[in-house]
Amino acid sequence: MKEQTLQAKSQIVDEIKEKIGKAQSVVLVDYRGLNVEELTELRSQYRKAGVEYKVYKNTMMRFAFKDSGLEDFNEFLTGPNAVAFGYDDPVQAAKVTSEFAKEHEKLEIKAGIVDGKVIDINSVKDLANLPSREVLIAQVLGGFNAPIQGFANVLQGTVRNLVYVLNAIAEQQEA
Repeated sequence: MKEQTLQAKSQIVDEIKEKIGKAQSVVLVDYRGLNVEELTELRSQYRKAGVEYKVYKNTMMRFAFKDSGLEDFNEFLTGPNAVAFGYDDPVQAAKVTSEFAKEHEKLEIKAGIVDGKVIDINSVKDLANLPSREVLIAQVLGGFNAPIQGFANVLQGTVRNLVYVLNAIAEQQEA
């Protein structure tokens, strides 16, 4: 019986480690004080954003974060905690959490992980203020497009001026 319990706990720790390894970002929150309706709304918002929200026992998370080389994260594992794993976009977990925390003051952001580095509350909030990956890509592509468009306008202006000069020369020769 004791061996089964140990094996079950080991599987949970392995599951958490796997999620940490796959996630581009992790956000730790204290959900104390939120009612069932608010928690359901939070889970729904996470789901829509492609973020996985899970509640684990702190002892299981301590083992998983320690085994993942993120021991610094363990200092935040006090009280009831939930973890949001952002897989596709490193900004989404922080963005959804921050937006929800603005409307529901009882949701407390504790810390986060981005690119294997532990970040504090302020860094999580800064991360939330970044545009999404799609917006950043569009901005970069727009930045690439602007010089090309400017170059095309310059060439177009040069051709236009050449036409004016040739037209003026033709008018002079006719006169």
